Amino acid sequence: MPDKLVIIPTYNERENIERILNVTLELPDAFHILVVDDSSPDGTAEIVKDLMLKYPGRLFLEERKVKDGLGRAYIHGFKWALSKEYNYIFEMDADFSHNPNDLPKLWKACVDGADMSIGSRYSQGVNVVNWPMKRVLLSYFASKYVRFFTSMPIHDTTAGFVCYTRKALESLDLDRIKFKGYGFQIEMKYKVWKKGLKVVEVPIIFTDRTLGESKISNSIVKEAVFGVIELRIKSMLGRL
Repeated sequence: MPDKLVIIPTYNERENIERILNVTLELPDAFHILVVDDSSPDGTAEIVKDLMLKYPGRLFLEERKVKDGLGRAYIHGFKWALSKEYNYIFEMDADFSHNPNDLPKLWKACVDGADMSIGSRYSQGVNVVNWPMKRVLLSYFASKYVRFFTSMPIHDTTAGFVCYTRKALESLDLDRIKFKGYGFQIEMKYKVWKKGLKVVEVPIIFTDRTLGESKISNSIVKEAVFGVIELRIKSMLGRL
């Protein structure tokens, strides 16, 4: 079995899902994909099921009955991937804000020794296309804020385009990952870094979605702001 699995969490992504799956599965490096769908009422899962006939043994679907956040969907996918013995496990959005053509770069960084590689918007300036300035500033300064509080040597702490090695995921107690949105992305990076594992940022260009609706909410932003403080306190108390 090929050792690279891309996890794509979905909720109402029928406008994007067929194209993102086709583009990713036609890459030359034999990636597999697991779609984790939170019972999308728009029929996203049905599109995936149809495409599974086109890509047998390479495209998989897990349907969750409860929509309880991005973090929980990824944890579900991580556990599935580890049970199937994949060695490189990726996070990627369905909406083309993450370019599938960058997957081989993230993979190579891990093959070359990283335990976690991050598709980074901010490691070389600000590489964001089609985002409103308010969103750019919010994301950029959120990462600065996280870096200040945690001392992580990572520029894009809220990035959602990531490759983990099996070693990195197995080093964590996935049942103790608490946060769901931006907070989830921060928590995963912080815990991998605190384990002393090697984290590498790979420069990418992030492009805002053109189809479908963003899932970012005020509660997700608040979770990140206050979650960073909680992570830092727990770390100081040895309770991570």
